[in-house]
Amino acid sequence: MAPEAAPPAGRADHRAKLVIRAPEHYVWPPETRAMPEQRVRRASSMTAPTAQKPTAQKPTAQTVPLRDRLTNAAARAVIGLARALPYSARVPVAGWIVSRLVAPLAGWRRRIRDNLALACPDLPRTEVDRLVRAVPDNVGRTMIELYSGDDFVDRVRDLPLSGPGAEALEAAHREGRPVILATGHFGNYDVARAALIARGYRVGGLYRPMKNPLFNAHYVDAISRIGTPLFPRGKRGMAEMVRFLKSGGMLGLLMDQHMGHGAALTFFGQTALTATSAADLALKYGAEVIPIYGLRQPDGLGFEIIAETPIPHGDPETMTQAINDSLERLTRRHMDQWFWIHRRWK
Repeated sequence: MAPEAAPPAGRADHRAKLVIRAPEHYVWPPETRAMPEQRVRRASSMTAPTAQKPTAQKPTAQTVPLRDRLTNAAARAVIGLARALPYSARVPVAGWIVSRLVAPLAGWRRRIRDNLALACPDLPRTEVDRLVRAVPDNVGRTMIELYSGDDFVDRVRDLPLSGPGAEALEAAHREGRPVILATGHFGNYDVARAALIARGYRVGGLYRPMKNPLFNAHYVDAISRIGTPLFPRGKRGMAEMVRFLKSGGMLGLLMDQHMGHGAALTFFGQTALTATSAADLALKYGAEVIPIYGLRQPDGLGFEIIAETPIPHGDPETMTQAINDSLERLTRRHMDQWFWIHRRWK
């Protein structure tokens, strides 16, 4: 969303050395090594594509395992079926397919129940049963929205920025100051990126290829249609990402996954090892940290973009706990919109 990571290192002087501890996207696999300016534990972001699409060796039937070929074929069939429908129909149809067909086969229902039993043990059984269906429904809707290109962007481009951090975000854009957009797998996590890029904001992200090369090829193409830039994982991509941030760009980071060498913070009252990448980058490059979310509306199609109060600079753990607390508050109000399928509390 568990590759090895660099051993813990001190942060006494953030100007001299930076260690990023960041989460992975739930569809992106493995690891980042040393960078020219800093060592990286793990970094990830909102799925932001690049102006120069990442190049990779084209997979062939001989180089891709049968399981990957079958998985990709099934995914493309579902996506193709949904995309043949008008936007207002394809989104709920994709949600239904993932909720009623994919989730049981993938074991997601059991994982959702297990996570809810740990984080919210007093939740009524009727609410648990509802969430077991509603959470995968939101995942399916998000997936097809990401594959809807201009249809998706046209629906979100003019959404107003709401929340106490909206003014700070707009001011940073006007003044060309760097911002870390801290978010999680909530609602549709790419709504803010799509809307901001469409209105002229410079928003980038670190992209990590999926293990299935066949699926990865069309996934990268789909998210690239939403906006740019994207920085591919590796020394070159990380160096480009740092230059982008230093030049006043905005960088989206997904901060809500288990990270083996992360800080022992809390989420829903349970210990949750959490990457400190947002804080590390902000302290290193003088960027603001603004939690931001795309909250799905009751009609299942619309969104509200919520920018929360900027996180005050301090030590990385305190800043990152504030990000966790921000996501938890919003999730408690909209339980069906967070990705309870994550193995968040390993």
